[in-house]
Amino acid sequence: MFLYGYHPVREALRHRPHEIARVLVSAARAGRRREEIAEACRRHRVPFEVVPERALAEIAGPAHNGMAAEVRAGAAVPAAGGDPDLVVLLEDVQDPRNLGAVLRVCEGAGAGRVMIRDRGSAPVSPTVAKTSAGATEWLEVERITNSGTEIERLKAAGFWVYGTDPAGDPPWEVDLSGKVVLCFGGEEKGLRSRTRQLCDRMIGLPMRGQVGSLNIATSAAAVLYEAVRQRTSS
Repeated sequence: MFLYGYHPVREALRHRPHEIARVLVSAARAGRRREEIAEACRRHRVPFEVVPERALAEIAGPAHNGMAAEVRAGAAVPAAGGDPDLVVLLEDVQDPRNLGAVLRVCEGAGAGRVMIRDRGSAPVSPTVAKTSAGATEWLEVERITNSGTEIERLKAAGFWVYGTDPAGDPPWEVDLSGKVVLCFGGEEKGLRSRTRQLCDRMIGLPMRGQVGSLNIATSAAAVLYEAVRQRTSS
């Protein structure tokens, strides 16, 4: 598999250089980023190849941004940590760019784990990795088959589960400082009905302008960073 784009390649070299077979850069690109990647490859003894722009586009597609990394097939990515008491569950996020943007927010907010309902969701692809700016390298991402089963298991472990809905309570009125699961639904229908039923409470963002809603990455950022504020306030 190839990761492409500066940020995914850089983060892969930081996180798991031993799993990278080679890094390819376009002969048409030069500058600080190329030199940074070349130095990282030398440091980690990863083969570094300069190839024609057209050849790189054939391998990684037109959005390669000048570089790509070949990751060995079957290589396992170890979990990187984060707050084990802050879990995110995603359902039916179909657009890979939306998924990548949400994962970037999750990593930035320090989520300990992200669970993605397998059916109906985009796979964690190179496009997702690129849109996440390399955040997928540092997140524990788990594909699950049944949201209800996972929610019930987490509740038994002492977690409070909060879903998101425009009619829900503002996140600053909800205690997000303990063992928390935040559930976000997809672009079209939001959370599934069974997931809603299992949530302890629904969280919503008040819309004070003329637009009726926010996209999923923006909503996730607002809710997650309210959780960060509560969890870090003295």
